[in-house]
Amino acid sequence: MSKSKSGLSQRSGWAADQPIGFLMHKALAHPELVSLAAGFVDQASLPSEATRSAAASLLADGERARAALQYGTTNGDPMLRRQILERLAAADGGSGALDEERVVLTPGSNQMLYLLAETLLDPGDIVLCDAPSYFVFMGIVKNMGAQARGVATDEQGMRMDALEAELEDRAAAGELGRVKAIYVVSYFDNPRSVSLAAERRGRLVELAKRYSREHPLYVIEDAAYRELRYAGDDEKSVLAHDIDGQHVIYAGTFSKSFSPGVRVGYGILPKSLLDPLLAIKGNLDFGSPHFSQRLISEVLRLSLYDPHVELLRDVYQRKQTAMLRALDLHLGQKGLARYLRPHGGLYVWVELVQDIDTGQHGKLFPLAVEEGVLYVPGAYFFCDVQSAPRSCMRLSFGVQSEERVEAGIAKLARAIERAVV
Repeated sequence: MSKSKSGLSQRSGWAADQPIGFLMHKALAHPELVSLAAGFVDQASLPSEATRSAAASLLADGERARAALQYGTTNGDPMLRRQILERLAAADGGSGALDEERVVLTPGSNQMLYLLAETLLDPGDIVLCDAPSYFVFMGIVKNMGAQARGVATDEQGMRMDALEAELEDRAAAGELGRVKAIYVVSYFDNPRSVSLAAERRGRLVELAKRYSREHPLYVIEDAAYRELRYAGDDEKSVLAHDIDGQHVIYAGTFSKSFSPGVRVGYGILPKSLLDPLLAIKGNLDFGSPHFSQRLISEVLRLSLYDPHVELLRDVYQRKQTAMLRALDLHLGQKGLARYLRPHGGLYVWVELVQDIDTGQHGKLFPLAVEEGVLYVPGAYFFCDVQSAPRSCMRLSFGVQSEERVEAGIAKLARAIERAVV
């Protein structure tokens, strides 16, 4: 095998040219743009007072303060792990096969996703995911030399008939052994803010078990947006349907619901994955920042977390309403676009009625920049960008004010109207 003349690893090449780099460069190079692209959280509602109170309480006692400032264990602070399980059991109506040993804390859920890919995937392996799906995770899969393959979706998430057909096709092609995981963002997904239907969750676990013929086929349930619900009742997680606890991995985070700056996420893993994943994590950091874990634990202990989530829900629901109202006015009533009306999350998925390329090299993107607005081209969220739908986009209302959201949609509408001519 020939080596690169640069001396760099294959993985460094596989990690190149990720969409997030291009979008961040555009936003930084043009600070005047109304960015409806970044999936950031609302700046004004970041929990400075709650964090100050929790930090003061944590640091008030010398012994507790020194413990928080010391190294922790590789799998994370025991108190926070117990609190996470208690909250999950309350949300799902029971603890099932859960125990503290299965919880691993990470600096945000993205590290958990990366560790899972590192633990499960070899070059040439396959992960099945929604079409469209979270492009950062697809980048992680690519970084391992593996393949992400899209499974058809509708407004209720991944279609189970399409998933079963794909698994049958892989089995017929002799490739089932290469399929290592099924990845779903189960609540208000990125990019469409669509949730996996309640009646499909048990079926997903059933299919994972049935096709675990050569090795366990895992379901990676990314629940990053679970608490950002603005209408309707919560649904049991996919994890709650995994009664024996052998197939579903649940990845959660406090970044979207509390603070991304504190950087605390977690995974709840089948016991078969704990030792190999913790061995890799030990090589990486032998324990995520302990102070951040103790701080979040104190936020929970002092009952500061749930009031903040309620505040966020109100803030984001108003922003979402502003975006949908502006879309109705500037695009919907003019017959220029279709869009989903989600019950939670941070995004609205838009499909243009006319076949207009929304990609970075297409007709619309430079016009939008000229008008002063930034969006994420929809093709980025599909496994095969070249054959992805051309005329869709993701809009985020998380970081902008209601007024700037509405102004951004007006700018986007002007760009679309120019592209139509």
